Amino acid sequence: MAYDGQETAPGGGLLTGEAVAVELPVARLGTRTLAITIDAACEYLLFYLFQLGLSSLLLSGDTAAYTIGLLLSIILTFLVWPIAFETVSRGRSPGKMALGLRVVRDDGGPIRFRQALVRGLVGFALEWPGLLLGPIAWLIGLITLLFNGRAKRLGDIAAGTIVLQQRLPDRGVQIPDVPPQLRPWAQTLDLTRLDDELALAVRKLITRARDLRVPALRQLEAELVAEVAAVTAPPPPVGTPPAIFLVCVLAERRRRTLQRSAERKAAAAQLAVIAPAAPVQPATVAVPSGDLADWTRPASEVAAAPATGFAPPA
Repeated sequence: MAYDGQETAPGGGLLTGEAVAVELPVARLGTRTLAITIDAACEYLLFYLFQLGLSSLLLSGDTAAYTIGLLLSIILTFLVWPIAFETVSRGRSPGKMALGLRVVRDDGGPIRFRQALVRGLVGFALEWPGLLLGPIAWLIGLITLLFNGRAKRLGDIAAGTIVLQQRLPDRGVQIPDVPPQLRPWAQTLDLTRLDDELALAVRKLITRARDLRVPALRQLEAELVAEVAAVTAPPPPVGTPPAIFLVCVLAERRRRTLQRSAERKAAAAQLAVIAPAAPVQPATVAVPSGDLADWTRPASEVAAAPATGFAPPA
């Protein structure tokens, strides 16, 4: 879903152009720091590999070529790599992938090369060198991250981006079973066109329903009901609430999956107790006596083969 608005919802969320609150929380210092640590480990590993490749130049005494290679490896590792990775992955880095974070524009849309470039340049000029050469610049970036209302670092402020936490922790919410009065209808559902992606979207909505504001919940619910109804049949009984419809579809899908799994296990167990058939013994063939000439006689002599029941090949 693309987000076009630029307003801020109460509590720090984003507002779409239709004034629907997007309830993904902003990534704060703890997760941002851990993601940066993972990214730094990946980048320094890449830098170390570059240095291994350049070590032959240093050993040969070609310091000029080594210096050029060193500068190129720094640029490729700490500037080109993060910009390219965030551009291709639409706002994620190895650390953000591991922690379920994503960089988006201030309006909620996916970042493009321009935003990734600005973030990368600011990070390269202030934050990475700041760790080694200018602790003050790094400290300013940390203070900005701590006290900015949307947890922005210097690169985010310059690029107009924000980091959101897409992967929320499991709240222990379980999908309820189909209500007894709807089971006859649920058992007739055709779910062959309900793919995993749509089922996952329904599950996320159900498990996060308590965290969503009512207007956002109702709109997302209506959108998913329309999508699910388009790929399932027959329709639910008249008067079935949208939320109950989604719960029934997901619960019935889960029931059928568990049933198929149980049937496969039962079939495997039944096969295991069946006594195996007796092994087939290889056929015994009586090889005739005689020398190699018996196998190489011309075809005209085949009829004159001894009456032993064996005729050598033509």
